[in-house]
Amino acid sequence: MLDVVIAIIKSALLIVAFITTAAYLVYSERKVISYFQVRIGPNRVGPFGLLQPVADVVKLLTKEDTRPAGRDDLLYLAAPAVMVIASVFAFAVIPVTPTFNILGKTVTGYITNLNVGVLYIFAISGMTAYGAVLGGYASNSKYSLLGAMRGAAQQISYEMALGFSLVGVFILAGSVNLSQIIGSQHSLPFVVLQPLGFVIYLISATAEVNRAPFDLPEAEQELVAGYLTEYGGLKWGLYFLGEYINMVTVSAIAATLFLGGWRGPLLPGFMWFVAKVAVIIFMLFWLRATLPRLRYDRLMALGWKVLLPLGLLNIAVTATFVVLGVEWLIPFVTVAALVVVGVALALTQRTPAGISRASHHTAAQPVVTR
Repeated sequence: MLDVVIAIIKSALLIVAFITTAAYLVYSERKVISYFQVRIGPNRVGPFGLLQPVADVVKLLTKEDTRPAGRDDLLYLAAPAVMVIASVFAFAVIPVTPTFNILGKTVTGYITNLNVGVLYIFAISGMTAYGAVLGGYASNSKYSLLGAMRGAAQQISYEMALGFSLVGVFILAGSVNLSQIIGSQHSLPFVVLQPLGFVIYLISATAEVNRAPFDLPEAEQELVAGYLTEYGGLKWGLYFLGEYINMVTVSAIAATLFLGGWRGPLLPGFMWFVAKVAVIIFMLFWLRATLPRLRYDRLMALGWKVLLPLGLLNIAVTATFVVLGVEWLIPFVTVAALVVVGVALALTQRTPAGISRASHHTAAQPVVTR
């Protein structure tokens, strides 16, 4: 009975923490981007603008509730809830702190411990695509439906590359249990042995959560606001709450699988975990302030033609050298393979020189007769 009570308390704390964190992530993002763009950012509500998230929530709660004609009422209301619920549930298996004791009772740093924890996260986080698709379909709007289809295609495309990027970690740890993966990094974080996997994961995760420069489902210059076009007020706020929770979740997965999770010297484990997640979230803010939005065909080409083959290459190299017992060679061989592939591609795409180019130039000239 006591274990059930502890799990309920953990769940309640997780929900409250997510709502608060998402609100202040919006504030932090506005401040960071304003710094990059030599602006001030929010500073009117409260000291240093710290009450701006509260003002935003009040505004969303009091806005007029407008709904499009011809909508599907049930799906229109359920879609934002699906997005938020799936985003929160995915965090249940991530350890945020080592096990500790309170009044003689052992308390774990996660809500539940599953032997297939990573697979659980994939299964639950994949449900967020339904939130976008259902919202676009139920809104009875062409712009919403196009944005939803874009979002579904993008998520499916990058889900494969994201999964492949983590297989190297599973091979090194010999498990898909998150606690065991953290334990396997007691001497060296896996980012050292899996630099390519880490880069592929960051790119794929950015596309998974529709963050710039991969925010094509919400491309305002093409689709008004994508699947969010017909949403406003609290329902619109729920979609954005789900997006920011997803951003925290993918950052927490990166910190757990590649950066050692809560492991670190001197400071408490929870502080190390929060610091690592914060660094990855800051990188996402930085990308939004720096890179322009990709064209859609290039977005899909990046996922299928670049990230997916690189993920397979990383799996092959990792599996080979783990079997040979020389894991420390993995990053060096991976970088060497990338250099060879890059040089080969560059050579194959060069325009032939000498006679071929001259003959091509000559053939293009008009023939003049007198």
